[in-house]
Parts: sequence; structure tokens; C-alpha cells
Amino acid sequence: MHVRPLDGIRVLDLTNVLAGPYCSYQLMLMGAEVVKIERPGQGDLARSLGPDPALNRDGVGASFLAQNAGKKSLELDLKDTADRALFEELLTGSDVLLENFRAGVLDQMGYGSERLAQLNERLVYCSISGFGHTGPMSDAPAYDQIIQGLTGMMSVTGTSDTAPQRIGFPVCDTTGGLMAAFAISAALLHRERTGAGSRLDISMMEASLSTMGWAVSNYLVSGVPPQPLGDQNPTAAPSGTFQALDGPLNIAANQQRQFETLCRLAGVPELITDRRFSEREQRKIHRTELNTALNKALASRPAADWEHELNAAGVPSARVLTVPQALEQPQLTHRRFITELTHPGRAGQPLRVVGNGVLFDGEAFTPPSPPPLLGEHNTERQLLARRWASAAAEAGTSAEEAAAS
Repeated sequence: MHVRPLDGIRVLDLTNVLAGPYCSYQLMLMGAEVVKIERPGQGDLARSLGPDPALNRDGVGASFLAQNAGKKSLELDLKDTADRALFEELLTGSDVLLENFRAGVLDQMGYGSERLAQLNERLVYCSISGFGHTGPMSDAPAYDQIIQGLTGMMSVTGTSDTAPQRIGFPVCDTTGGLMAAFAISAALLHRERTGAGSRLDISMMEASLSTMGWAVSNYLVSGVPPQPLGDQNPTAAPSGTFQALDGPLNIAANQQRQFETLCRLAGVPELITDRRFSEREQRKIHRTELNTALNKALASRPAADWEHELNAAGVPSARVLTVPQALEQPQLTHRRFITELTHPGRAGQPLRVVGNGVLFDGEAFTPPSPPPLLGEHNTERQLLARRWASAAAEAGTSAEEAAAS
């Protein structure tokens, strides 16, 4: 196995549910040692979330299992003197502190930025919150759907008759987690160059808006507010979901030559010279008529046949799959995207978890261990703290020597 890029990086993770755990899961896949600090007897709220009530009762709900493989779990009560002392010892040995409390909560617990810098001047301290720790909305509570609504995402999801609609998965949580993982990686590189720690303040709302592409840029650049178009791509036509003989088919004929190829293969070459469709902007104006004609032609054959033929001719297309169908695609098996681990809550049963789609020098990094039971590593707490402190002291000495040279 290759050395992972974040091998030796120690992450103290105070986060719950999704955005924070998704961030630390990405860091773990890249090699970081992640220790979850969980409330005694309760733990991460995600432990009780998922479609299987029995797993939820046992503290290994599907939502927790999906984001926490490869991590360690310590139960600490930060109101307890002894536990606070151990927490501070861990902090001195940490490279990264990650939390997703509401703004000001960690300060109220006695661990504001100044105190953290006193404990560890090389610490990368990252907060993930709905709106960031500054500004008039900093104290407002936030969940994924709240952010979806406030970013305008829901206003452009669905059709003119059905919008606003929620996107079918927690996209703002995962976007916030990805942005945090990216920022932490950049801050660690910055520390390598300067020796200085960083304070990272991640706003899920801003991170989500930054990923919305044309929906934001068309308005900022051209003053054109986006409208909901359902399964259609507003930037081109024909580009969206069409109906084949046995089900839906996505086609993205965004270029002129792709449009012409699609028309010929579908048996409707007359559309190429039709004045309503012959030019890009005209096709967008007359999208409904164009789609009607194409759907009639595409209904003659199964979606898989069209997918094969159109792709071979350079017209991007693919069937619209269910999630189970998507996860069973041979492409994912080839790239080792899904890893099978031992199920922590069901002896003898497998647990499948996803990777991140990155091959590093040809290798797909996978979790080295299953998600932890609550407090699974409590007995190692003192040893862990000493090991982290020793590693941090060694790293600090090496950094000083490098700066001196």
C-alpha cells in the first residue's frame, strides 16, 4: 500500500451527524488518524439515525456507519475536570480540531481560539456551521434543508408547477464537509511552509452557493434569474431526460454536431433543417416541440440500446438508474469504490461503505477498520494522548530545525 498523503496527521473530531463526520471521513481516507470525541452514553446523533430501528437502538444506525469507518471513538464529558484535562492533552498533540457546533458554543465551553492557540499554536482549528461564525445569521440554527431553501437551490429544483422542491439527498451537508476537508488540507500545507496554525470558518450556505454554477453565475454576470426546468438542462437543447421504450434516458446533445448526430440516429433528420431547431438558441426557445418529436422517435427502442449507440457516436447519453442499480455498476467494482468491512453491530455480517472516487497513484484508499462502537477506544485514551503529544513534540522540533536551516 502507498503511504497516504495525510499519514501522521492527527484529527480531533467533535462533530455530529453529517457535514463534520463527512469531512473527517475524507481526511481519514487520505490517511489521517481521526479520533471522535463523543458524549458519554449518547455519542454522535447519527448513531440513532437510519432506516433500521434495531441498528438505531444499538447505536450503529446507517447514517453513522456510512461516515465513520476507520475512526476511533472516545467518550469524554467536557464538563468533567478529568475529561477536560485529557481533552486538553489530546489537543496539544492534535494537528486538526474539527467541530460543527453553533457559533460560540466552543467558546462557552472554554475553548475559544485564543485558548486553543495557547494549547497548540500549530493547531488547524476548523468550524463548520450553517452560516459561519460572523454576520447577522451566525447564531441561526441550520439543517441541510434550511440551507437548500436559503441558497435558492429549491427554487430551481422541479418544474414551474412543482418547485420549490428539496434535492433528494443532503447536498449542503456534504458540500460543507468537502469544503472543510479541502480547506484543512490547504491549511496543513500552509503550516508546513510557515509553521503557523489556522482558524477556518466554514459556512455551509456559502459553500453551497459556490457550487451552484450557472444558477448563480447567470444572475451575477448577466442579471438573468434561473427558473426551474425539471429534468431539462437550461443551457442547451436537446439536453435533459427523454423517454425510451422501457424508461428514461438522459441525453446531452449540447453541441451542434451532437444534435445533428442524434437526429440522424433517431430517424428524424428533418429536425436538423427545421428553422425552429437549426440553431442553438432557437432550440432552447422551442424546447417543448423539439422534445416531443425526439421522445416519439426514442420510444421505439430500449434505453440501453440508445445509450450504447449514441455514446458510440459521440452523443453523451445514459439510462436513469435507481440508487441500487447505480451502486451495482461494474465501473464501481473496477475502481474499488465500495469496500466491505465487518459490521460492528451485527457479528458475521458484512458492511459496505463507499470511498471518495479518488485514485491516488492508481490506488483507491479504503477504510482500515469498521466504524467504532461508542467509546470503543476508551481504554486506550491515556496511551493515545501520550502518543499524540510525543508525535507533536517531535514534529515541532523538526519544524524548528527546518526553519533554522
